[in-house]
Amino acid sequence: MKIALLGYGKMGKIIEKIAISRKHEIVLTIDHDTLDDLTVENLQKADVVIEFTMPASVLDNIKHCFNAGVPIVVGTTGWYDQIPEIKQLCEESNNTLLYGSNFSVGVNIFFHVNRLLAKVMNNYPYYDVQVEEIHHTQKLDSPSGTAITIAEGILDNLETKSEWVNVLTTDDKSDDDAVSNNQLLIESLRIDSVPGTHTVIYDSEVDTIEFKHTAHNRNGFALGAVLAAEWVHNKKGFYAVDAMFDFK
Repeated sequence: MKIALLGYGKMGKIIEKIAISRKHEIVLTIDHDTLDDLTVENLQKADVVIEFTMPASVLDNIKHCFNAGVPIVVGTTGWYDQIPEIKQLCEESNNTLLYGSNFSVGVNIFFHVNRLLAKVMNNYPYYDVQVEEIHHTQKLDSPSGTAITIAEGILDNLETKSEWVNVLTTDDKSDDDAVSNNQLLIESLRIDSVPGTHTVIYDSEVDTIEFKHTAHNRNGFALGAVLAAEWVHNKKGFYAVDAMFDFK
């Protein structure tokens, strides 16, 4: 399979390495220095595009791929308020898009079990719940897209919470006391060299239940993106990442 990479930073380079190891060919790489190469003609050299850039450029990148008629896997977050419009455009133009806050196989298993656990905890209302996410200090967004997906999985299945709120904790300072009972706290911490740790914490007066996923490096995210490209190849339509996982 021929793959184009929109975004050629640390993640893009790991995706390239894994794609090549799986016998794919990288036919186009786009970063800040090669934006002039982002043309319909060049995109059409690829079977699938994998996009990991920035929220400011992701919508234009999606539309470029739609114009080229090439399937796109979108790992960039921060544009989900535009999903209805992009889904309509994708379907009307007979194109293909798969998006997700995290393509890691382990994280998507975590997402699934998190939803099941939240349903179970409706029977035990004396537990309060919060989400904690830890990332490297270079991460710009807070909370992470993965943490938001975890929080939304809880909100969709736990009756006691109606919305999430985020607190960015630095130097052991936090204002989480301002969180009300119906709000789900996402506490974000930034620590050097942490690829990503997400924990769901159910706490009561007698005990604490912790459900955690810890990434050791970016390889799981990158492998998942390549698996997504393999899955979406030759498909038509608009998909969320959970479509590629067979959870019963």
